[in-house]
Amino acid sequence: MTASTGQEDVRLSDGVSIPLIGFGTWQLDGDDAYNGVRAALEIGYRHIDTATAYGNEDRVGAAVRNSGLGRENVFITTKCPPGNVGREAQTLDASLRALGTDFVDLWLVHWPPRGGASPDMWKAFIEALEQGKTRAIGVSNYSIAQIDELIAAAGQAPALNQIPWNPFTFNEREVAELRNRQVVLEGYSPLKRSDLGHPVLAEIAAAHGKTAAQVILRWHVEHGFVVIPRSRRRERIEENFAIFDFELTGEELRGLDSLGA
Repeated sequence: MTASTGQEDVRLSDGVSIPLIGFGTWQLDGDDAYNGVRAALEIGYRHIDTATAYGNEDRVGAAVRNSGLGRENVFITTKCPPGNVGREAQTLDASLRALGTDFVDLWLVHWPPRGGASPDMWKAFIEALEQGKTRAIGVSNYSIAQIDELIAAAGQAPALNQIPWNPFTFNEREVAELRNRQVVLEGYSPLKRSDLGHPVLAEIAAAHGKTAAQVILRWHVEHGFVVIPRSRRRERIEENFAIFDFELTGEELRGLDSLGA
């Protein structure tokens, strides 16, 4: 648990702890990115997600530096574009310069390059890890088969796989397969891809005095899934973080899981 905010975290395979809820910055540009990250950190988020492709690493970095928080208190994830095979080191160095930091906490392959696992890119990620430029490495949008290809080629599994995820896409077998490989599941677009008006969500939300969005985010946390909601609006950023003062019952969790059946 993150002592300063009361939020929960999960330990990656290499021992690095990642807060279970982070602030996503996809499609946030310029002042939106800066103000969003500043608001998130003021509210209590300690995990910020960005990417080379988002074009906002400089604003994210400025917001972190101006937050008054020590670098060690903010978990920063960025991602390498799949088209940068062979230029991984240069890409990460550019990210570090833009962010204004000597290291990131997690570096992800943003998409499978050319639709393949790309063991060569993964080996470059392992080299960056060994150099201390990132504390952990992982992938995004990878299948189980592609993860197995990386393990077979390099002997090291990704610490995390970031994928579209919510109760409506829940797949118990995929969860088990990732856990068997000690790969943490991180969900993106958890609300955009959900039916927030579904009766099951509405009933659970009413029982706890919460919104359907908060129920979905709490569902992630209780399963140990990392989740990175995004918003431009401070009130929504705050609402998304207000999920640590209630718990779902076992029956409610099973009901939400069944939405993915």
